[in-house]
Amino acid sequence: MATFVMQALGCEVSAINTVQFSNHTGYKQFKGRKTPAEEVAELYEGLKQSRLNDFDVLLSGYCPSAGVVEQVGKIARETRFACTTKPGAFFWVLDPVMGDEGKIYVSEEVVPAYKNLLKDADLILPNQFEAELLSGVTITDFKSLAEAVRELHRSHRVPHIIITSVRLPHDNEQGEEPELSIVGSTADSDFNPRLFRLKVPAFPVFFSGTGDMFAALMVARLREACLAADLLTTAHWQPPDEVTATELPLAKAAEKVLASMHLVLKKTMDSRQQELEKMEGTEQLNSGIGEEADKDNESDKYLRLTKAAEVRVVRNWKDLVYPPDIEAFKAHAVNVELD
Repeated sequence: MATFVMQALGCEVSAINTVQFSNHTGYKQFKGRKTPAEEVAELYEGLKQSRLNDFDVLLSGYCPSAGVVEQVGKIARETRFACTTKPGAFFWVLDPVMGDEGKIYVSEEVVPAYKNLLKDADLILPNQFEAELLSGVTITDFKSLAEAVRELHRSHRVPHIIITSVRLPHDNEQGEEPELSIVGSTADSDFNPRLFRLKVPAFPVFFSGTGDMFAALMVARLREACLAADLLTTAHWQPPDEVTATELPLAKAAEKVLASMHLVLKKTMDSRQQELEKMEGTEQLNSGIGEEADKDNESDKYLRLTKAAEVRVVRNWKDLVYPPDIEAFKAHAVNVELD
């Protein structure tokens, strides 16, 4: 997902896969293996020896072990060190994939491994649960969310943060269409947050790969926004303190990202509905009777439904490049009084 999205937006990509699976895990069954840290190191060494390691940006996503997290951190630090005399020449987007909705789906030692790397990252993209794990702040309302962001800015010196899916108790009143919030911040020179919020309609279907899609789009759109703001030779692409929350390059980039994603996912929903209608018009593959046959039919139905929800990203690449209706996804400033 991430590789194609970045390539569609004009990035030259060298991809090191941290898993080699037959399909995404939403199918609840797959073949393949997780990439060991030694193999990640070996592949990167191959890029280095061929002088192919002159990267502007590193995007890191799912890491299956603490060893892989540490190896990714080593690559990031080494690349940044090579750019010591050129501020802004290297930028690390870290998506700390650890869990969601209160559940960790990586090994416990991955959490402290990520915490050790935060000080080296330029932009982090945790979801609400991951932001809680990294900051140590339980998010129950906007004040605690702002406290979590401030903690990540100040204690870990992270310049840019986007919390990619925020669900707060009063977000969706009865009768309203369900929505998700995306909350971002670029720290000022004193590492105080400059908070902004965007809202997007929530689809009633699980789509695998949307986190990677968001991260990949952010890589290209943030670089584009920082180029327009003449920040690519500034450390961490950090704008001056007088830039307001809604005028931050991070906010401008997020608006384009969400406009693209919403349309691609809406078109995926439409395609999925067509597939469901086809399924309803076909007979069950297993026409046997009994408990075993029922299980087979349920399994087959689940797999077909999961396939129908595969994000239609390739056929809708133009929506990635030319995001429509950006005005519908404008960022709004968040004003919270913190102690």
